Amino acid sequence: MHIHGLIEDSAALANLCNRFANKPFVAVDTEFMRENSYWPELCLIQIADDEEAAAVDPMADGLDLTPLLHLLTENQDVLKVFHAGGQDIEIVYNLTGKTPHPLFDTQVAAMALGQGEQIGYSNLVDSYLGISIDKGARFTDWSRRPLDKRQIDYAIADVTHLSKIFPKMLDKLMKTGRGAWLDEEMERLSNPENYRNDPDAAWQRVRIPSRKADVLGRLKALARWRELEAQNKDLPRGRIVKDETLADLAGNPPRKQADLGRVRGLSSAWSSNDIGGRLVAALADAKPLSSEEMPSRDSRKPALGKDGALVADLLKLLLKIRAKEISVAARLLARSDDLEALAAGQREDLAILRGWRYEQFGRDALALVEGQLGFTVRNGKLKMTRTEETEETA
Repeated sequence: MHIHGLIEDSAALANLCNRFANKPFVAVDTEFMRENSYWPELCLIQIADDEEAAAVDPMADGLDLTPLLHLLTENQDVLKVFHAGGQDIEIVYNLTGKTPHPLFDTQVAAMALGQGEQIGYSNLVDSYLGISIDKGARFTDWSRRPLDKRQIDYAIADVTHLSKIFPKMLDKLMKTGRGAWLDEEMERLSNPENYRNDPDAAWQRVRIPSRKADVLGRLKALARWRELEAQNKDLPRGRIVKDETLADLAGNPPRKQADLGRVRGLSSAWSSNDIGGRLVAALADAKPLSSEEMPSRDSRKPALGKDGALVADLLKLLLKIRAKEISVAARLLARSDDLEALAAGQREDLAILRGWRYEQFGRDALALVEGQLGFTVRNGKLKMTRTEETEETA
């Protein structure tokens, strides 16, 4: 494989992208820093196919990333291969408002091949290539220039390895007939809505015990205010105000700005500074949450009751058995929310009752809930049996 030097000029990048535009796939990775910022700072982009690989320096003066971003988001003929690519995809979305498509995530694919829930990249490389990755440059400050050869080699290896692993995984998926299992997951990963930071929805990430409309309305207003402050200042949300402080303020709002100096988690300066003033203004404008936005008593779980909770536990046991039998990660087969919804009586809009999940697990899960499937112990092993079979052998 031909490894290019660090690409820092627009002509070289355009030529590289022109070649990649006619390839069936490219492996992609990024290096970024975000510990001290709201927006991830893109520091390096690595890309490879089966013949050549390069690292691109997005921090180089005058470098036009347009050809590369076009390749990732507009060229539908080239499959983009990532490993655990959520944050890489987020960066592309922040730059373009679009996500790479079509895409393939090797961590998700490994779930379909029975390699665990979230296999790490180094373990994946060792499993498929028998290579132990040198982790010496893992904690590099990628924003510092110049980058030395060891750092660049370390970064490029991520995509050169990935470009060799992908065809092997694809071959396994085709042989096992599990390629179609991944279509829904890959589409979900590439959905732009997953990466849109909507200030009006930020409150949903903050834990708060209250379900009162006025309290949640204040939380919504405060979370929106914090999101905009963090974006404008390019600081992590927690550097503005921590979640627990937002929840306290929503539940016990100050009457005036001077009271902010007595709020745990805020300094005394907030009682008179500009940001404190903006916080108080956000509270003053808060309105009770509308009935349409109000969460259920527990938006994450249906009303199970004691019997339903026992059924959910049985479904989780069934899931473990089936996942082991067909060698697939349980999380790819079904999520706890779906199991609890099924146990509570829901039958509509459940992924486990559609497509391949229904064939591999959902049919038996439904049979268990409806009393047509049970568990027996044979030769010291837990087995599933149809109730008719149990009755005949009783």
